[in-house]
Amino acid sequence: MSRPVPAPRRYPSVPQSPQQTAELLAKVEAALRNPTTPAAALPDLGHQQQVIYRVLSADPVRSSAVLEHLPDRWTSIADRHLAARREFLRMSRGRGPSRLPAWRIIAPEPADQLLSYYRKAEAATGIAWEVLAAVNLVETGMGRIDGISVANAQGPMQFLPTTWAEPGIGAGDIRNPHDAIQAAARYLVRRGGLQNIRQGLWGYNNSDYYGRAVLLYASLMEEDPRAYTGLYHWEIHFNAAVGDLWLPVGYNQPQPIGVNAYLQRHPGSRSPN
Repeated sequence: MSRPVPAPRRYPSVPQSPQQTAELLAKVEAALRNPTTPAAALPDLGHQQQVIYRVLSADPVRSSAVLEHLPDRWTSIADRHLAARREFLRMSRGRGPSRLPAWRIIAPEPADQLLSYYRKAEAATGIAWEVLAAVNLVETGMGRIDGISVANAQGPMQFLPTTWAEPGIGAGDIRNPHDAIQAAARYLVRRGGLQNIRQGLWGYNNSDYYGRAVLLYASLMEEDPRAYTGLYHWEIHFNAAVGDLWLPVGYNQPQPIGVNAYLQRHPGSRSPN
């Protein structure tokens, strides 16, 4: 007997009603932290969480209305998610490109495996695993983006080859998650991260917006390590001129492509929200 083909995943929608959005968000946050939630349900739950925060972060009036209905247990968590996303919106200054990048989107290594890499790096250097996980998240979606940045940064932790080649930083393969995470921890130490993690993150990316966002995500995992589950399952989204686009696993563009040309072939990547 042939195995059933799983239904294609869909771009999550967000209710228009603030109360319904708050109820959905509370349900999702609780399920992501519940050890009895089936593993098969986690990808869609994590993606739903991510899309809710992306939608709300762009609309302060709507987000305030949702927060008024959100149970107290989740308000601080939601505040930090929204604040982190807004740091990146400020960083981009609202610019939305009309072309999509030459990336390949791949499945990340298993969550437990990545967590073991972060913890190993923390044990070796003293840089908190939550900070390393947050850097991995914002740089490449924990390894989902397989591509080279416009600045020639490479691999899951987005190292410049020149930085990787510095003595005591890179070892092994710049594109290997284990090797890159260990190197990132060593680099943060070199940039003063043990004395001042904000300073270390500034050395990683010369932006206060970046550093604040990374530390907000890290604080969620420091407060409750189960927050890692949701963040691990976040997908790759691209803030394009036409809105927020989902680039799922399987996206593969050897050259940049116009947004409209891509959407003609993949209309499901456009946000329904």
